[in-house]
Amino acid sequence: MSFPAPRSSHQSNRPSGPEQLTAAQQELYDWLATYIGEHRHSPSIRQMMEAMGLRSPAPIQSRLRHLQQKGWLTWQEGQARTLQLLGHAASGVPVLGAVAAGGLVETFDDVEEHLDLEPLLQTQGLFALTVNGDSMVDAHIADGDVVLMEPIHDPARLKPGAIVSALVPGSGTTLKHFYRKGGTVTLEAANPAYAPIVLPAEQVSLQGRLVAVWRQV
Repeated sequence: MSFPAPRSSHQSNRPSGPEQLTAAQQELYDWLATYIGEHRHSPSIRQMMEAMGLRSPAPIQSRLRHLQQKGWLTWQEGQARTLQLLGHAASGVPVLGAVAAGGLVETFDDVEEHLDLEPLLQTQGLFALTVNGDSMVDAHIADGDVVLMEPIHDPARLKPGAIVSALVPGSGTTLKHFYRKGGTVTLEAANPAYAPIVLPAEQVSLQGRLVAVWRQV
């Protein structure tokens, strides 16, 4: 096994338990830690290639596989946005991509009580999406917000009007109010400027249900 040269400036990014890395693997991990810390979502394979000065995705995919095998990150091969660093520097909710929506969120100045997010962050499978657009304006979800989603294990138990992220053929992933009647699904925006999306249920793939909205100020 190869061991990396000392990199004292990046020691805080290293998990305590995983196997040590080669210099190339450590270089990619350190860059990922910086990128995710700044942007709050994982980069694309192409962005990793450019950062590492590579012309092919194969070396990046190989390094990611080794980083996962050694316990430094989790990653679903072929889906760069599912990448999540492990260890203290990367703790929290992973941002897996972007979703079309929008709106406003109220802020509060009351400091007499503290909001405990720990139970929410421990939700099994919790993930996050960055909001693009204004189709959810009346649901107080704005362009640039981050929505926290929990996986939908039983769509039949969704309440009418629940806000979901759904994969729609030809349109990608969208954030909308969910309604189902018989074999038909209606995805309804919270903005009168957008017409409802009505499709056969089998054409809609539900990804998650909204549990919280995060806005950085």
